[in-house]
Amino acid sequence: MAEKKQVPLRLSEKLYSAIAAWAEDDFRSVNGQIEYLLSECVRQRKKDGKYVGEEIDKPLDIDIQ
Repeated sequence: MAEKKQVPLRLSEKLYSAIAAWAEDDFRSVNGQIEYLLSECVRQRKKDGKYVGEEIDKPLDIDIQ
């Protein structure tokens, strides 16, 4: 298995809490949940060699900061 890169990440307390709760629901660690979410985001972003979702970069209307 390829060695994984370590990346320091700073999150607001509110965002961390939301991810931690989601991770618990999915039976993952917070680190595992973040890795899963990033992997899914990259997978969704690229489809058949093309970028999809013209509105993907628009800011969400949610309070996570």
